[in-house]
Amino acid sequence: MTMPPTLEGTCKLLPAPAPGSDVFAAVASEYAALADEYGPRNVLVLKRHPTGLESLTEALADADLARADGGPRSPRIESLPEHASKTIEEYDPTLDRLEYEERIELISLVIDGASRSVPDYLERAAAHESFTRDVGQLLLAATRQRLRLDDLDDPHDCLAFLYAMNDRFHAELDDRGYVERADVIPQAVDLLEADADGLRTRVTASFDAILAVEFEEYRQLDRRYLAALTRDAELVCLGERHVSVERTRVEPGSVDEIAAAAGLTVESLEPETVRTTDARPPHQSIVRFLATGEPPEQPTTADSDPRGCARRIRTETAREQVRAVATEIQSLRDRHGWSYDAFAVAAPRIERVPEIRRRLRDAGVPTATIGTPSLAEDPAVNELYAVVTCQCERDRDGDSLERLASATTQGASDPRAASIDRLRARVPDFSPALLADTAGASVRRPLERWIRRTDLKDRIAREEEWVDAREQYEGIRRVLEIADFVEETDLVGPDWQGLRRMLRRTIRYDAPYVHAVETRPPTGGVTVCAIDDLKYDSRNAVFLLDLIDETYPGEQFLTQLFPQAWLRQMTAYPAVTDPSLEAITDTFATVDTADVGDPFETYHAQRSRRQLALGARAAERALYCCSYERGAGGLRRSYDESRYLQLIDATPGLTLADVDASAGVAIHGETNALEALLAQPRGELERVLRKASTGGEADLGETEALFEEIAVVLEEGDVDADLADAVRSQFEFAAGEVVRDD
Repeated sequence: MTMPPTLEGTCKLLPAPAPGSDVFAAVASEYAALADEYGPRNVLVLKRHPTGLESLTEALADADLARADGGPRSPRIESLPEHASKTIEEYDPTLDRLEYEERIELISLVIDGASRSVPDYLERAAAHESFTRDVGQLLLAATRQRLRLDDLDDPHDCLAFLYAMNDRFHAELDDRGYVERADVIPQAVDLLEADADGLRTRVTASFDAILAVEFEEYRQLDRRYLAALTRDAELVCLGERHVSVERTRVEPGSVDEIAAAAGLTVESLEPETVRTTDARPPHQSIVRFLATGEPPEQPTTADSDPRGCARRIRTETAREQVRAVATEIQSLRDRHGWSYDAFAVAAPRIERVPEIRRRLRDAGVPTATIGTPSLAEDPAVNELYAVVTCQCERDRDGDSLERLASATTQGASDPRAASIDRLRARVPDFSPALLADTAGASVRRPLERWIRRTDLKDRIAREEEWVDAREQYEGIRRVLEIADFVEETDLVGPDWQGLRRMLRRTIRYDAPYVHAVETRPPTGGVTVCAIDDLKYDSRNAVFLLDLIDETYPGEQFLTQLFPQAWLRQMTAYPAVTDPSLEAITDTFATVDTADVGDPFETYHAQRSRRQLALGARAAERALYCCSYERGAGGLRRSYDESRYLQLIDATPGLTLADVDASAGVAIHGETNALEALLAQPRGELERVLRKASTGGEADLGETEALFEEIAVVLEEGDVDADLADAVRSQFEFAAGEVVRDD
């Protein structure tokens, strides 16, 4: 078990979540005071998470922090994991950090070679698509908290097996001279506390003070790292009350309690607002209510502004939700002249980002990249994987590719034939001879020759949008790095078979957007991200998507790997699973003891509520709460809006103004226009049937007029023949003349 850290210094806490500009102003003010005393190069700013580091750096750089002598301050800002990584490199420059792809391969080999019997439950669960990813996330969390099997008392059989595999995995890492990214902070803590080879003295010699930003998210090992760094330096911690989401996943308690228990002197800090009262966000009371449960102050006069208004978009489907967001973005641009990078669209989880980005861009809205999608979705990666598959076949049988390429019929499930078809579709004038010309003794150099000979990067640049091209270039780089690893490691054979095995496993288990690229490309674009990424960011308008009760708070917390009933009993699970009533009320001001039913569900539902608060506070001018109906079979649909939106709606002084997502709005983007046209026949049928099912009267005159207008366009307009046929087929489906047997 880890020892509780002892810190000497001050912890200054901001009250309920303030606008991002106010938070940045508070950080700038604290930094200025330390820089005046110690000099800017002697002050280290540490932020707990890398997300939002760019925005914080820009805020400090733009702040009026000119020295008394007129010189620039040039702040030193790093994330805690980045600084810990440099600390380890200072101790041992030869130590290699295990890359994401390498980790997948090594831990898979460890599990495959396990001598312990696999519990029956895990044997059955392994058939689920998300199993490997869920296991990987659990082991990462256990590593970050340094949970070892030998330190646990009577853990659940499944956890005992997984922790044993994790311990064996890290023993393999030690033998091979690797360090896993999740293990960087734990290892750095050990090295600093032991002052191995005078490491602490060397690392701390370059600063006299540390400003620890985002202190509410510092976990126990993070605080130990701070304690080791600041034995001879001044420490000022800056945090916010009622905003911790990540730390409270694994550690209950308010930031006040955490700071006081660590030995810090706690001070309340009022934000130094950079706005006039009239310029404050109109939804500020909603942010405060979500975070603290405090209702807005009632206006004393009829003209008083309660600062409790947000906008609400309701649609029938998730697809229409994104289309309505695209329309509203274009409308705001027309009205206010805002650039695209003044907008952010927040999904509840990172897996939703690729689809949302694609639909926005189909609607004519450019988007900014925040990382690379999973390798399975990358066309360039799939092309290179096809090359690797074909080279494997060439090694096995030099003439088989020519036979496959000339065959008139090929098995649909044959990966060799599928690879040849993919290369034919992607590469002009492809032939098996091209594979022979680019082959070689190694694996990386032939891939590089293929990239050059087929102009892969030029093809990407010509055919893809800038954002897609940037991501595909990153995918190519990752494949080449995997090829390097294959040539250097003894985990797999240094040949095409070894590369294909590792690529196949990586593509299968790779999670989308785990690799950061950049948040604001030069071309500009709407940021699409997970809601957690907005904590240290701010945009003119923010759209919070999928605000249904199934998502906020949701029905399944922490993991899909185990049943919720099991989690409540798993005290060794690396998260809060059995919180006491006192822990719940101490952690969340929004909870009353009398309202707690299931402690586990209540605790993690409140974390979800805080996520909404942090996403909402990122909006500087306009906040949009977006939701959609859930299908229940046939034409029946239910509207299951998040309980937190319902609570806002029922609170005096707080208002959700509905935005008309359909009537009278312009349609932007060719894809949206086509979808809108094709959806008309079925949409009208659903409208008429809904009216009839509720005893209402549908105006068929409107339907007839609409259909006549479409018919005129099809007959007299300059419409593509295939599109006209598609529209007519929709009328046939709606009329029941065509039935498709799926």
